[in-house]
Amino acid sequence: MSELKIDEIGLKVGLEIHQQLSTNKKLFCNCSSMETNEFTAKFSRKLRASKSELGEYDPAAIFENMKAKKMIYYTNPVSCCLVEQDEEPPHDLDHDAKNIALLIASTLKSNIFSEIYPMRKMVIDGSNTSGFQRTMIVSQGGYLNADGQKIGVQSICLEEDAAKLLADRETERDYSLERLGIPLIEIALEPVSASPSEMRKIALTMGRLLRTTKMVTRGIGSIRQDVNVSISDSGIVEVKGVQQLDQLEKVIEYEAKRQHGLLLISQKLKKLKLEKISKLKDIFDITELMKNCQSRIIQKSLKDKSLIKVIKIKNFAGMFSYSPYEDIRLGKEIGQLVRFFGIGGVFHSDELPNYGIDDSHIEMIKKMLDNDENDGFIIIAGENSKLDFALDSIINRIEQAKQGVPAETRLATQTGQTIYLRPRPGASRMYPETDIPPIIVTDNEIDFARKNIPKSWDESLLDLQKNYHLKPQLAEQIFDSEYLELFEKICMNKNSSPNFVASILCSTITNLERRGLETNLLKSEDIFKSFEFLSQGKISKESIEIIFEQIMSGKTQSVEESIQKTSMITLSEDELERICYTIINNNFAIIDEQGTRAIGPIMGIVMKNIRGKASGEKVNMLLQKMIKEYLNNKK
Repeated sequence: MSELKIDEIGLKVGLEIHQQLSTNKKLFCNCSSMETNEFTAKFSRKLRASKSELGEYDPAAIFENMKAKKMIYYTNPVSCCLVEQDEEPPHDLDHDAKNIALLIASTLKSNIFSEIYPMRKMVIDGSNTSGFQRTMIVSQGGYLNADGQKIGVQSICLEEDAAKLLADRETERDYSLERLGIPLIEIALEPVSASPSEMRKIALTMGRLLRTTKMVTRGIGSIRQDVNVSISDSGIVEVKGVQQLDQLEKVIEYEAKRQHGLLLISQKLKKLKLEKISKLKDIFDITELMKNCQSRIIQKSLKDKSLIKVIKIKNFAGMFSYSPYEDIRLGKEIGQLVRFFGIGGVFHSDELPNYGIDDSHIEMIKKMLDNDENDGFIIIAGENSKLDFALDSIINRIEQAKQGVPAETRLATQTGQTIYLRPRPGASRMYPETDIPPIIVTDNEIDFARKNIPKSWDESLLDLQKNYHLKPQLAEQIFDSEYLELFEKICMNKNSSPNFVASILCSTITNLERRGLETNLLKSEDIFKSFEFLSQGKISKESIEIIFEQIMSGKTQSVEESIQKTSMITLSEDELERICYTIINNNFAIIDEQGTRAIGPIMGIVMKNIRGKASGEKVNMLLQKMIKEYLNNKK
């Protein structure tokens, strides 16, 4: 297995950044853009693909239509109305969202159009109740300055965010509508020849530029990157759902390896004498033949009244498992493909005998197919209604494998790999929005945007350091975090130490998250209230982490409950002195051995006992005094 040389394969990467805008309402209605998890009603829909104005079907829409899933939508009156339910035409465009889009376009030196034409982008995966997403091109051209390199901007669009996926079952999908319609800006950058680490820097620079406006939302899910990846002699692969910079780097590395691996597979396939697979001659029904098979998957399929079929592929032995790079195989590609039809029962000849399919059944299949040792086959089990689509997809994928890398849309996983999602959409998916007239952009609006271009990230960072006397590293961390506005709000209280607040927001919460605790359980109100109690002397600094730990672990649901449950009310001076005196009396041996250095281990014992009921600073001063008194009296 060879090692990939990423700088020798002609890697090109284009980023599409999708960023939620911080507005008081949604793009085409007056509903709040606040996300909630409380739902008071639900309804269902079935979406179907329709022809474009030119009478053509979009390939991505056809693929989704094949799944025939029922969509169930959950709503609440605070964040969705009849517009989100597609029962009422859209209202006027949100003026604030328009102005923010113009500001960002001006910051990127992009050419703003004097008229904006809303379009409908066909989406029938259920994430839009109407079957389309409203989008409009605001500007074209411009550039992003990333470490002195100018990265071209292709286009900047203003559009609606999609509904939030709650669950995806075999025949149904659940969505909540509180996110549907939130204003979103899409910035498409020109593809560049750059390494994964360089692309990470470009994405970081773009994220920082957006944050300098202080008009975009923060946190996981508020900014997403679609990544277009290609190498020499390959199609463009679009990867959706990249939310974090570490994930972005891994996705590009994996996709470069996958695409080059597929090119090497295609080169090997071209040397074989391969014939085109015929649906009439090369597909056989083996349902009866497999009735006594011990495979649990096969038996489950038979129990569900599914059919079991086999595809014969001449001269294909060894090609499903051929792996030019680790974990890159054609067999894996086909397995991912059919999974989207709700079919889990697929096996190829290179991995058999296995999974309960023994030699006797393999011999019977080979005899039926008239296969020799150079031929391969694929077994697939599924409902008759889905099986035909799946068979067509497998045959098509094998034909594509001969050519190299198919242009398709894939989904990023948390581990940085990608899985098949659907075919690439075509031009047929976009058509004019008939419910909204063209939107005029005046010269005054453009002038206002250009005069209010925010300071650069470097200047904003220096302001942050100067205003709050922050250490440079903490200033950078708090600016890049989702907590900048909360940090500034907390620090309005002059009793708060900005460096301590920044440290808690950027380090303590992150460390708790790394321990597997849930950040989304800790609300901004909880954080603010904790620092409020600290400034009022109701709790100590050490209590903050304990409160956050209680809430993020799900043990408590509020700051007050955390304080009550862990008895964190600040100790009085007398109570603290009594505890320290008792612990010193129990640990004279340590003091006798270590002298004044004993303060370290003894302070650890005290802090463990009082668990956040007094500040470390106060404990330290008290212990120093008591230990010195003991040592002096001993002399």
